[in-house]
Amino acid sequence: MEIIPAIDLRAGHVVRLAQGDYERQTRYPIDPLQLAEQYRESGARWLHVVDLDGARAGGLQNLSVVAGSAKTGLQLQVGGGVRERSDIETLFEAGAARVVIGSVAVRDPEKVEKWISSFGAEKLCIALDTRLIDGVWTLPSAGWIKTEPVHLDELAPRYASAGAVHLLCTDIDRDGMLAGPNFELYRRLRKSVPAMRIQASGGVRDRADLSELASLGVSGAILGRSLLEGRVHLDEALAC
Repeated sequence: MEIIPAIDLRAGHVVRLAQGDYERQTRYPIDPLQLAEQYRESGARWLHVVDLDGARAGGLQNLSVVAGSAKTGLQLQVGGGVRERSDIETLFEAGAARVVIGSVAVRDPEKVEKWISSFGAEKLCIALDTRLIDGVWTLPSAGWIKTEPVHLDELAPRYASAGAVHLLCTDIDRDGMLAGPNFELYRRLRKSVPAMRIQASGGVRDRADLSELASLGVSGAILGRSLLEGRVHLDEALAC
């Protein structure tokens, strides 16, 4: 299982949101490029970068940080604000190794299926971030503030059939809460789309959580707040 540290950005600053709520933001007093370098020195191979400004409003609004982070030698997985093919091309030009498709993946699967064919499945990661409402795994979009009329159980198998390889799934209600991952959600996904490489995100508290995720067969675990607040040390997580 790949351990992937995350840097979430607003106006060029490192932040974390609680349950995706832009009004419940914690800003961390560290330069994002310095943080990226620290993660590389600790042994990380990948870095997950989220442009929160772009996710909510569209467009690539923290591109300079993406380009700077790429120069550290880390492989970057970048998302937030991707709406058009040109956005993907711009991120690749800035040094991204893989681009995360979120809102458009929920709203316009046909467009994204064409991108998978065009760019190749290894170069894209489908993000189906979800919230359980009345027993249904819904798929909010636009920085998790808009409700869409489609569900996780519909779209995940569709993308698997379209040849997508990487699936990032966050339980929104656990994101930034240090409440533990939703293991049942990832167990469910492993059964419904066994061919996809699932990245778990949201709620990781400690090494025990990482061990449990690994036992479920997920391919990656994204760590944000737990690293920023020292609850998990990256070198120890990598060793685990």
